[in-house]
Amino acid sequence: MNVDTKSWMEQVKRQDEVDRYLINGEDFIHESEIRYQLDKNKSCSKDEIEQILEKSLAIERLSLDETAKLLNVKDENLWEEMYEVAAEVKKRVYDNRLVFFAPLYCGNLCINSCKYCGFRKENKLEERKVLTKEEIKKEVEYILSQGHKRIIVVFGEHPQTDAEYIANSMKTIYGVNKRTRSGSTSRIRRINVNAAPMNVEDLKLLKEVGIGTYQVFQETYHKATYKEVHPSGLKADYRWRLYALHRAMDAGIDDVAIGALFGLYDWRFEVMGLMCHTEDLEKRFGIGPHTISFPRLTPASGSELSTSSKYLVNDADFKKIVTVLRLSVPYTGLIITAREKPEIRDDVINVGCTQLDASTKIGIGAYDKAANSEKEDKQQFAIGDLRTLDEVVKYLADNEKITSFCTAGYRCGRTGEKIMKLLESCTEGRFCKLNAILTYREYLDDYASEETKELGEKLIQKEIDEVNKEEFYQKHNLLVMFHEYYERIAKGERDLFI
Repeated sequence: MNVDTKSWMEQVKRQDEVDRYLINGEDFIHESEIRYQLDKNKSCSKDEIEQILEKSLAIERLSLDETAKLLNVKDENLWEEMYEVAAEVKKRVYDNRLVFFAPLYCGNLCINSCKYCGFRKENKLEERKVLTKEEIKKEVEYILSQGHKRIIVVFGEHPQTDAEYIANSMKTIYGVNKRTRSGSTSRIRRINVNAAPMNVEDLKLLKEVGIGTYQVFQETYHKATYKEVHPSGLKADYRWRLYALHRAMDAGIDDVAIGALFGLYDWRFEVMGLMCHTEDLEKRFGIGPHTISFPRLTPASGSELSTSSKYLVNDADFKKIVTVLRLSVPYTGLIITAREKPEIRDDVINVGCTQLDASTKIGIGAYDKAANSEKEDKQQFAIGDLRTLDEVVKYLADNEKITSFCTAGYRCGRTGEKIMKLLESCTEGRFCKLNAILTYREYLDDYASEETKELGEKLIQKEIDEVNKEEFYQKHNLLVMFHEYYERIAKGERDLFI
């Protein structure tokens, strides 16, 4: 790499791509307004809360005022009602399916000094590495061997993992094919990207090579805390990060994802920050975030803050976070990651999560090492759920939840504003149900253990019976195509979608 770090940082950041969004020099996070909303809504009647829940059930986004009311509920019996309503909202929009993905960490070189992260440049305990093309292929082959069809690639912020490296990594991933147990060919059908904020020019490069969703977490929306935990590097610029997804929209990437790292500051404030972010994206582009993530701070290599923060979120409050997000943005996907322990994931799935990972390895080159039974390197943070994909699929089947590996909507053009309207009208979930069944058939034949397949066969028949009775599918003449595709997949064809 001939470009030194300082020069590279200057090339990446374009101040005009931030300033164009400011209003009178101010960004959209108004801390005084957030505090005002949280303070003024500390005492709400049960009737007020139930009116808000009715709005959520109508699949309408809540206002900041309404979200603040939910965040201030103290009555645990009322929380139980909120959990039930959140589950019903999820069912109306997404049915009983859960979409799976695998994270792939391609490099841990980083120019930043984030106090909570094992990748930060001062951490001498971290073994630094950037994967080569051949190493990426080996990682993807292992991920495919587990049954995954969707990947999120993750990179540290560094000249060696710049936009060009990311684009080349994506090309490599899309080019990997692997034979399955049934003799069919498997490949990654969608690549989402979790990477540092980029300028519009670099984002257009990722758009050209087939980026799915572009994911950037603000980490914390509280500006003083943000400054404290990001003392140096490009990530120290709060607004450069805050408007990363606005720039993605400008670059033509209409599927974006937001998130906060819960445990850095007060969780109620962070939920309000996520809502402000959602509102601003919808106001400017007519499209909110495709997904929202809510990882909790977990122990990280060489990070004292990761275990000592006074804002660490307990399990009960974590469930409340997920519930309020599902109620506040009822049509947006919610991602629960393997940071969490199995019992936590299994619980909060029931209040509205739509996506999760499994068979997760987050060390650099860790999938290939797992395949060769070698010891993993130190990781960016601690993994809580070590279950394999098959184990989680089996658990879900036993609880009548179908695993989906569908990526159809993206390839059929149901992205951005189009998919948001379909989600708001509870229409997209019906297409997703069909595609979930088709990809589930693939998984059962290509990867499932005998125990999982036995449970899966019962579940898939139940799902087919439901589809056959659903008026929507009859009205739109979808049943003939669905059954034709199902039979073709059962005979060995792959990647048929509606």
